[in-house]
Amino acid sequence: MGGVYRRAPMTADDPITLANAWPLFGLRIRSERLVLRLPTDDDLLGLLALARAGMHPPEEMPFGIAWSTAPSPAFERGFMQHHWGMRSSWTPESWYLNLMIELDGRPIGSQSMHGTQFATMRTVDTGSWLGRPHQGQGYGREMRAAVLAFAFDGLGARVALTEAFLDNAASNGVSRSLGYEENGRGALAPEGVARETQRFRMTAERWWSRPRPSVEIDGLDRCLPMFGVGDAAKSSPPGAPHPGRDSQ
Repeated sequence: MGGVYRRAPMTADDPITLANAWPLFGLRIRSERLVLRLPTDDDLLGLLALARAGMHPPEEMPFGIAWSTAPSPAFERGFMQHHWGMRSSWTPESWYLNLMIELDGRPIGSQSMHGTQFATMRTVDTGSWLGRPHQGQGYGREMRAAVLAFAFDGLGARVALTEAFLDNAASNGVSRSLGYEENGRGALAPEGVARETQRFRMTAERWWSRPRPSVEIDGLDRCLPMFGVGDAAKSSPPGAPHPGRDSQ
């Protein structure tokens, strides 16, 4: 895996920039084709336009909450409030990282990762969506692999969880192709009717035991306290790749 970019703590002489004031804006996770980063407010407008153009056929509902079918202007306001809310409620004990997926400088979707008491539990769960023009081209698998590399190799996670409806073949296919193990069934009711879900679990040991694509993480060091951890390498088991080194 590519090198982790490390910076000294901010000083009074540093310029006031988004990345200096809120280090997550300086975080970049780079895979072969994609860049995952925290969107600014201007970025959110492009991401909103992509989401409003459609993420799934109207007769389907892949999300646990039916946010994608809300009418205008509730859709637009809810979308912005969600991203603003995740920033404003961030603490090291409970955080929700909403990353924008960029392809050649354009937004194509979103990849989220959530942790509660991460310093102790070392467990994350993930969710994602892609604009319909970008589906079926392997981006879903690539962006999930990138965020798993960030979780395990960057933050020192021990477990990653995900969940999808049984009829969501694309999401379940990505989970299985990356080596997740089935972790029981659940249920969600986004439209008032309970539907069964498949739960998946990935451990750090399983992640490190399989071939993985090269992923580079920039700007991590200053972000680590925001996730409730110090040097993730200290928490990695013997034989694990050092965060930031090649893990191909």
